[in-house]
Amino acid sequence: MSNIRVLILMGSDSDAPTMQAAVDVLDEFQIPCEMTVASAHRSPERVMRLVAEAPGRGVKVFIVGAGAAAHLAGVVAAHTTVPVIGVPIDSSALKGLDALLSTVQMPPGVPVATVSIGKPGATNAGVLAAQMLALADPAIADRLNDYKRKLADKVEAAAAKIARST
Repeated sequence: MSNIRVLILMGSDSDAPTMQAAVDVLDEFQIPCEMTVASAHRSPERVMRLVAEAPGRGVKVFIVGAGAAAHLAGVVAAHTTVPVIGVPIDSSALKGLDALLSTVQMPPGVPVATVSIGKPGATNAGVLAAQMLALADPAIADRLNDYKRKLADKVEAAAAKIARST
């Protein structure tokens, strides 16, 4: 049995630079994850196999990135009860708006928690996955508190810098 807590799927290897932001956040929280390519349209059997195998591998959350038609997160959500976080990728002429709409517009009963487009969304997907896992893991909760404290410290430092320059 694997120790993977978060499985990150993406529709194309060209999505990897965006989805790496989720990996980086999960690494910061010391949450084991795996990232791979699985296309809802070009490799549906691979998607189904990965989703079916995930619970046995310890997967508690999926992070799914896709651009254009962006049906991958919805397909994953349709075949699991594990939470799915969708990351719209800005890879089309519509700069991710199409991916955002198709990811967020899921039918009732098949939720996909959808974050913002691109790398900021992938970062937030990693944080959201950590928050989900922290509900049952006090060590992750402690790391999240430290993370939030560091964000606040950065704001305080920026405010102090501006105050000194005016």
